[in-house]
Amino acid sequence: MGTVLPRTGIGQDSHRFDEPESGKPLMLGGVRIPDAAGLRGNSDADVVLHALTNAVSGISGTNVLGAISDEMCRGGTTDSAEYLRYALGTLTKMRLCHVSVAIECATPVLAPHIDAIRASIASLCGIAVSDVGVTATSGEGLTGFGRGEGIQALAIVTAVREE
Repeated sequence: MGTVLPRTGIGQDSHRFDEPESGKPLMLGGVRIPDAAGLRGNSDADVVLHALTNAVSGISGTNVLGAISDEMCRGGTTDSAEYLRYALGTLTKMRLCHVSVAIECATPVLAPHIDAIRASIASLCGIAVSDVGVTATSGEGLTGFGRGEGIQALAIVTAVREE
């Protein structure tokens, strides 16, 4: 049958900041970021978990964000971790072995939260923290994200066949 090579998926998501008076918390990678405005969206608008969900969808071919997540949201599920869990369930005889996420935003400063985000992603994906990379950049003000209008996340995931 030959060697089965790993598969790689890429995902992206972005959201604008919500109005400060909405009181919506900022969630990134399943971690609540204190003292920061939340993001606009039907769900908790966790751009990191949305980007990961899209990356997993790139491997399985099942687009979770869209009709599936909209239906889940109408049913009361607004926790983006549930969207990622759904996407992970679409991987047939495969499991994630590595995740890399890049986040672009002018605010908030994410360095103090990177370890918690890595641990949360590792737990959700069933992999070791050492198999999760998370980086953050201000974008030098070149995009709307770098100018403080919202947050963007890019994710790459690698999956291998389960033994």
